[in-house]
Amino acid sequence: MSASSFRLNIGTLQRELPLFEVAPGVRIAVLNILGDPELTEAAADALAEQLRAVSFDVLLTAEAKSIPLIHALALRCRKASVVLRKAWKPYMGNALQATTLSITSGREQRLYLDQKDREVLRGQRVLLLDDVISTGSTLAGMRELVEQAGGRVVGTAAICTEGDVQAHDGVIALAHLPVFSDSDASSR
Repeated sequence: MSASSFRLNIGTLQRELPLFEVAPGVRIAVLNILGDPELTEAAADALAEQLRAVSFDVLLTAEAKSIPLIHALALRCRKASVVLRKAWKPYMGNALQATTLSITSGREQRLYLDQKDREVLRGQRVLLLDDVISTGSTLAGMRELVEQAGGRVVGTAAICTEGDVQAHDGVIALAHLPVFSDSDASSR
């Protein structure tokens, strides 16, 4: 690991994740699987193995970076999948919505559940999926939409958790990403 990156290991794969400042003196390692099919496939294989013990009907994620992961995992688990959108389009009909706060953008954003996908979730056991789980704000929005649609959240999975390890108790994850602060560097 260099001062500007963090080494992530998923199975036999290694990636150097760039560090990105999200607040003065606070940096996170940025995982972006878009355009990295090798890492996406390795993560889907590993998560599918861990999810064998979880009884669920539908995978749910929010766009955009985790879309390749949900697709690969849905194929491996032979389960339906739903992707929440971050912008409403007229063809989405009477969509449900929830508000979250993104750590990477630092602003409020909305999640939309397309009208057609409401029926996919109704009465189903839903597994929430994300590439990285940090503050849990996106998960809270996802959970709210599942409940509004009449589904039941039965688990949460991600490639990585980030920040306070104890805050992610019960999350199925392949790795953990620390949050880096300038005070950490000065204490070394």
